[in-house]
Amino acid sequence: MAKTAIITGGSRGIGRGMALKLGEMGYNVVINYRSDSSKALSDDLAKEITEKYGAETLVVRADVGKYEDCETLVKAAVEKFGGKIDVLINNAGITNNSNFIDITREQYENVINVNLISLLHMCHLALPHMLDNEANIINISSVGGLVGVTNQADYCATKSGVIGLSRALAVEFSSRKVRVNVIAPGMIMTDMLRGVNQDELNALASTIPLGKIGDVEDIAGAMEYILKASYVTGQVLSPNGGFVMQ
Repeated sequence: MAKTAIITGGSRGIGRGMALKLGEMGYNVVINYRSDSSKALSDDLAKEITEKYGAETLVVRADVGKYEDCETLVKAAVEKFGGKIDVLINNAGITNNSNFIDITREQYENVINVNLISLLHMCHLALPHMLDNEANIINISSVGGLVGVTNQADYCATKSGVIGLSRALAVEFSSRKVRVNVIAPGMIMTDMLRGVNQDELNALASTIPLGKIGDVEDIAGAMEYILKASYVTGQVLSPNGGFVMQ
């Protein structure tokens, strides 16, 4: 019987790359999206995964910043695929990219809800279906969780929180055969960067020791490594081209 993976924010970018890799690895893939604009992308991705890899898929709309929506997402996955959750990837995330003094309370609270509170919701609800199952939780942080970034105070706070939460859960649930790890991507070519002109991209790449911006496949590869690395838990894997070294 195929294993089941849930991925939040899975319709595009890094999430899409990881969802495709999960399908290639033979998982049933539950793709979460939030906005109407992402529904078609999610449906197309689910179809692509099934056609390419023969994997079963489920598309679920949920705002993971809301506990009730997370309940709906987890319940749908459990009912569809037989009661167990083998992999949870908390990928949904947003940013304000604004001077801290200029942002509003509503803006930074929204970042906190989506980037950090959603992980508490999803882990709290999914873990009962993961215990004693050689299961994996992978939480997506950022190099912004490792170093300070201008105009990203609220974002950096949440991404640091992701790391702290993940390490605490790794300690607490290792005895129940659940591994918890973090991927902290550096600069990755997603929709956010595709509108940037080539000169600016070259300038960004020049700040990275490997001299290039990463691809979503680099993050999907990190995910695959973690899922297969049975002796790894509580760790932060940061594919960032050497931009941050620890």
